[in-house]
Amino acid sequence: MASIRDVARLAHVSPATVSRILNNNQVYKTTDETRQNVLRAVAELNYKPLVKKTCETDPERTESHFSVGCLLASTKGKYSDPFYLSILGGIEEELKRQGGMITLIHTEQELENRAVLERFLNAGLDGLVMMRPLPEPLFSLLQARIPHIVGIDTGLMSIDNVEYDHLRVSRMAVEYLYQKGHRQIGFIGGGVGEAPMKRSRRFRSYVETMQDLNLKVNPQWVLDCGWDDQKCMELVEGIGTTHLPTAFYCASDLMAMAALRVLYQMGVRVPRQVAVIGMSNIEMSQYANPPLTTIDVPTVEMGITAAKAVSARVRGDVTLPKRIILPSVLVERDSV
Repeated sequence: MASIRDVARLAHVSPATVSRILNNNQVYKTTDETRQNVLRAVAELNYKPLVKKTCETDPERTESHFSVGCLLASTKGKYSDPFYLSILGGIEEELKRQGGMITLIHTEQELENRAVLERFLNAGLDGLVMMRPLPEPLFSLLQARIPHIVGIDTGLMSIDNVEYDHLRVSRMAVEYLYQKGHRQIGFIGGGVGEAPMKRSRRFRSYVETMQDLNLKVNPQWVLDCGWDDQKCMELVEGIGTTHLPTAFYCASDLMAMAALRVLYQMGVRVPRQVAVIGMSNIEMSQYANPPLTTIDVPTVEMGITAAKAVSARVRGDVTLPKRIILPSVLVERDSV
């Protein structure tokens, strides 16, 4: 079993620093980078701090630390997707206020390793925040071993779920392009979990909105890149400069920026020849060339809301599962 010294060694800090971060000690300030390094070391080593009650200076108020695991939905590197890292930051921020901490961070792919799954199940987690729908056998196993599970964008009705309105964001994007004069609108995206792209809410809403506007969905302009930026670029390039639509709705900012890059390489001017709109408003989208028009999804607030929900469950909330939908807004920049 890993010790606090093992965590300190891996994070390149002192054991005292590890202790302060894990106990949310605010007296000595630490940088966000140091905090992230410590939390990653905790996750990698499966370090389990002692759970203890705080000093009962106020007889009316007792508070105990609780541990929460997170399942990221990143399809590439564990810490490489800014969308999910922003959600994770919101979770960490709110758990700190609630007296909890993230002690394990994994992806669904990592749980395919039996040893990793066993450590996860035996970690004694008080709660779990999962950021994607899981196969039923795995979800049932987690539900049997972890007392409180909150979903982010999972669509599951048996647990609290925090999400944005997928149907509305696609309609906003397509209608905005239509208002700007576009009638040939393509779609770039991928599936969700085990479900194919054409069953995703964003794609279905794209198709429905196109039909409502009496626009044709051209299969040549519907690109399933599986959320892989390289594949996205290959698919856009494969259309050829003479057969491109006048606009692409990309169901994530990362795919939108991949599309911008390959269009630039093809000599296609954005937005004069092809407009591009993204979805999520990750921080780097404002620095794209040109700056990316997108739909803002309140990722930090989603993380905060999920952390509040799991904290309430740990403290005894037994009300029916809640579905919490946060608002999204259009951010106009220069790519449309």
